Amino acid sequence: MSFSFKQLRYFVATAELGQISQAAVDLAISQSAITTAIKDLEETVGTLLFLRTPRGMELTSTGRKFLSHAYEILQKVDEAAHLTTLTSDLEGVLTVAATYTVIGYFLPLHIARLRRQFPRLEIRLYELTRESIEEGLLTSRYDIAVLLTSNILNPELTTETLLRSERRLWVPSSHRLLSVETVGFKEIAEEPYVMLTVDEAAHTSLKYWSPTSFQPRILLRTSSIEAVRSLVANDQGVTILSDMVHRPWSLEGRRIETINLRDPVPSMDVGLAWRKGTDFSPQMRAIRSYFRQCFQIPDA
Repeated sequence: MSFSFKQLRYFVATAELGQISQAAVDLAISQSAITTAIKDLEETVGTLLFLRTPRGMELTSTGRKFLSHAYEILQKVDEAAHLTTLTSDLEGVLTVAATYTVIGYFLPLHIARLRRQFPRLEIRLYELTRESIEEGLLTSRYDIAVLLTSNILNPELTTETLLRSERRLWVPSSHRLLSVETVGFKEIAEEPYVMLTVDEAAHTSLKYWSPTSFQPRILLRTSSIEAVRSLVANDQGVTILSDMVHRPWSLEGRRIETINLRDPVPSMDVGLAWRKGTDFSPQMRAIRSYFRQCFQIPDA
């Protein structure tokens, strides 16, 4: 059995977007190239990975399992391609603080990579609120933090953004707004809304709703992203959340679609933070260099 990394990338894009046409736009290639790649991939593995439906491409049960393996393979390839210049003889202790969303949806892969890259470096990881992280950085309880830099306002901290994750509207498959030409706060305000509260999400949400003449019809406030995902997938409400926490399927196997909004919504920015004026230790320099390589940020 053999297949190419290109086929895997086309497969993943189609699985995430649910439409060959959308995957083609996202990858800037022709639809026929994706169609051929998926057909060849299915022939190689000997089974259907997608069901072709009027709504688009839906993963089969085998396709979902294959998607999990495809993510792992592409992550390994990315790691091998971009993380080959850091020395592995670093040792000592590095204390890293992170917020809930970052630990759940961003950091685990990178911590695993760092521990493989620096086997003699002890990384002590702590999950905390933004307020506790800020206080801990200022008192040198933690060396560095990985958190939502878009939430940091303390002038005594320095931040470096690594990733800007766009926020979009989440709706269930076949929702009426999927057929509307443009969607903004006016249309969303007519729908029941599921409000995520963790990591100051509710506060952030109200900041971009407040300047408008509309308000969300809040069905539920919850700190559980999985609860939000399931409620949206089961047609109980809609929400606006970032691409970083989006998954195309709920725990029940129901599809969640995303819609670009015509009204401005700020991105969710993820990055590093440390106390201003800190003299970087070798351990701190290593983790900063690692993330800069990952996200192709030039060294200052």
